[in-house]
Amino acid sequence: MGREVEIEIQDLSHDGRGVGRIEGKAVFVAGALPGERVRARVTARRRSFDEAATLEVLRASPHRVEPRCAAFGVCGGCALQHLHPAVQIEAKQKVLLENLERIAKVQPESVLEPLTDRLWQYRRKARLGVRRVHRKGRVLVGFREARDPRYIADCSRCEVLVPEVGERLGELAELVGALKIAEKLPQIEVAAGDAATALVLRHLEPLGAADLEALRAFSRRTGLIIHLQPGGTDSVRPLDPDAPSGLDFAVDDGAVRLAFEPLDFVQVNAGMNRRMIARALDLLELEPGHRVLDLFCGLGNFTLPIARRVKAAVGVEGEAALVERARRNARNNGLHNAEFHVADLSRPLAGADWLEGDYDRLLLDPPRTGADGILPQLPLARIPRVVYVSCHPGSLARDAGMLVHQHGFRLRAAGVMDMFPHTAHVESIALFERD
Repeated sequence: MGREVEIEIQDLSHDGRGVGRIEGKAVFVAGALPGERVRARVTARRRSFDEAATLEVLRASPHRVEPRCAAFGVCGGCALQHLHPAVQIEAKQKVLLENLERIAKVQPESVLEPLTDRLWQYRRKARLGVRRVHRKGRVLVGFREARDPRYIADCSRCEVLVPEVGERLGELAELVGALKIAEKLPQIEVAAGDAATALVLRHLEPLGAADLEALRAFSRRTGLIIHLQPGGTDSVRPLDPDAPSGLDFAVDDGAVRLAFEPLDFVQVNAGMNRRMIARALDLLELEPGHRVLDLFCGLGNFTLPIARRVKAAVGVEGEAALVERARRNARNNGLHNAEFHVADLSRPLAGADWLEGDYDRLLLDPPRTGADGILPQLPLARIPRVVYVSCHPGSLARDAGMLVHQHGFRLRAAGVMDMFPHTAHVESIALFERD
């Protein structure tokens, strides 16, 4: 612990750290890139690997770039700002293909061109930590530190958050610091639609009149819609009951608008979400007479664009509130051929009416844990084409193995989508088809 070493970096880890070896033992080095030689300090020792932090780059990679954010290396929000964006996406494509080969023992027949969109100010959903730091004499608002998530990174702006919030971290910190309950406000949720941005303030004590007026003044000045959360997620209420509390965004070239609440799950990157939907629609090869099943459908992000093209679209989601909003979104968009059901897709579903139907296409967009709980229950023998959207290459690879080796599908195509530029997060999409 604490010793300094010189090390050659051969690879990039799943979390964006450089990987080298000292006396045969793997070392994960924060701030280092493949092809570099660095001087680093060992920060942790494990049985099978060590961890270290870069002190000096002795030989730089040709792909190293200057990070845009002053807090890079301290803030845990981004891990790859020092790597050229084109090489970032190449590294993510490599991670996807290696996972498919290693876990599923398959490779796609074709590799899709990576989808990319804007690199900065793209992030419309985030959870920011809040903490008064007495030795600094002020409140900090932002993402947690990379090395120790107990602490908040000290930065006045964020380059990846939507500018309505990313350019105001310092203002937010000053606002919270002036509140009487500053030490009882541990987090702020950010949610941005196409035309409005909301903040949800989680507070552990009631706000007094002076604090409420300070928040109203901030909201009027910035245009940010403020919500208060005194308890669980069902306690969220707008600060001003007369202010519009809903948010929305357009997809499918503006033909569909999806309303959502600030704590609802929506894809983090609005531009990439639109491109992702377009690619999924292309891969599905929909026809007017099709019936399509969309599992883990959320607000209807894929279901409603699908419904515009087919006879019937059926969405299934585990969270009842999201399903109700999906139904409302269908009505508001005049899509009466879309139906939605509530079901825990990780549990047995015998007897579910929607499961008995005949479907021409299946779309899966599961959480990080994947879809292994639902795949054995589906009538896959009657579904010729499956599109799988994944936020974790390991669970996609596991499920790809099931689809190919147990259910007779071919992995026709797969590729990555840069949903989270400058992070090591790998979002991908895959097409499975029967002969």
